[in-house]
Amino acid sequence: MKKTILAVLCTVLLTSGSILGQSAQRITLEDAIRISLENNYLLKQAENNLDLADESIRNEMADFLPSVSANFNGSRTTGQQFIFERFSAGENPFVDITSQSFSGNLGASIPIFNGFENIISLRRSQEEQLSREERLQRAREQVIFNTATSFLQVILEEELLEIAKENLTTSSKQLEQVQAQVEVGSRPAVDLFNQEAQVANDELAITQRENTLKLNKLQLIRQLQIDPLGEYNFVVPEIDENRDFSAVEQYSLQELISQALSTRSDIRAEEADIKSLEYQLLNARASLLPSINGSASISSRYSDQYTLPDPNGGAPEKVSFNDQFFDQQVNRSIGLSISIPLFQNYNRLYNIQASRVQLKNAELNFENTQLQVVQEVTQAYNDYSSFLKQKDATQKSLIAAEKAFETQQERYNVGASTLIELSQAQANFVSAQSNFTQSIFNLIFQEKLLDFYLGKLADQTIEF
Repeated sequence: MKKTILAVLCTVLLTSGSILGQSAQRITLEDAIRISLENNYLLKQAENNLDLADESIRNEMADFLPSVSANFNGSRTTGQQFIFERFSAGENPFVDITSQSFSGNLGASIPIFNGFENIISLRRSQEEQLSREERLQRAREQVIFNTATSFLQVILEEELLEIAKENLTTSSKQLEQVQAQVEVGSRPAVDLFNQEAQVANDELAITQRENTLKLNKLQLIRQLQIDPLGEYNFVVPEIDENRDFSAVEQYSLQELISQALSTRSDIRAEEADIKSLEYQLLNARASLLPSINGSASISSRYSDQYTLPDPNGGAPEKVSFNDQFFDQQVNRSIGLSISIPLFQNYNRLYNIQASRVQLKNAELNFENTQLQVVQEVTQAYNDYSSFLKQKDATQKSLIAAEKAFETQQERYNVGASTLIELSQAQANFVSAQSNFTQSIFNLIFQEKLLDFYLGKLADQTIEF
């Protein structure tokens, strides 16, 4: 019941475009791969992570530059204040006044030595960027493989649908022939009833194939992440059934495994992860070393209460903003600081141990990935060899079934064979056609699967 409802839903989704009078969009395999690469959200996330890695490298490179900061403060104070100049003159220094002041500071600091932390962090960021680039490439290969597989499944179902239609055409012609023979009395009426049942079964087979095709098209549309209400025409590429599929067997299994271990993007990504963790461990160890920093600053201030005594004994003279801020109250400094880590509650030692454990786990994961690659390539290679033998066997079976069907048809026409024998020969012929077609597509799929496991699907141009 669920399958029926799903089939009806797929039919509605895939035919709604034609109902609205929209023209079908023509999509080739190359178009499908391009659309999938453009729309896949996992690829977009991987690209965003790669952009973040680029920013991380720029950030690490900026750590080699000095840090510069500027501060400016202004205040207005009302109340009793201590005036040093009145104190120096022997007067009461505490006066209720309103004063205004302004100060500014410009400082710079630069790390001279920090255990090579900046260099190590930069190299670690570069390895992380390499890892994300390789993971993005592997994600692209995964999208290409999934799209090609879905497209291949649609093509297979279309081929099987055509076989079912041809079978129905043959059954319908036989029905006409049997009906004519029954009318003249050369065949019993039961042959007519049996042939009518055969035609009905062949019509049911077409309906089932059509529903399966619609489901596979819906899955392909989902893979492409395009409008499910649109109407699409997936172009069947040329498939040479007689092409040589034995090229893979010219390579030894060990050669293919070596190629996969050296070219696969996920392997190179994990190698970059291990190098990144090695730099992380070096960075943690560097935190035990002393650090040296240099600094320099210039500052100045202004106060409307700042005065200079009159050399002639007169009233103190107020100093202008320009004279104070740009001349008389300017201070300059330069410094060098050394920081020696003595004890921080074992935090640094814990970070070193944690980095060491992360590195060991990454190395174990890398070894497991290598074993997985070996298993994948071995299984794909063995399956490819098996499907190659199946293709040869089904081809021979198809030739024999076709000759048997033609022979039974001729014998039935002259009355030397029964309808049951003819129907059985026809069923065997249709089954042989389906098996041969599936063996071709299974072989092509296995070929692409092997290419995926070898890391050879970098190009979006795939030929069947």
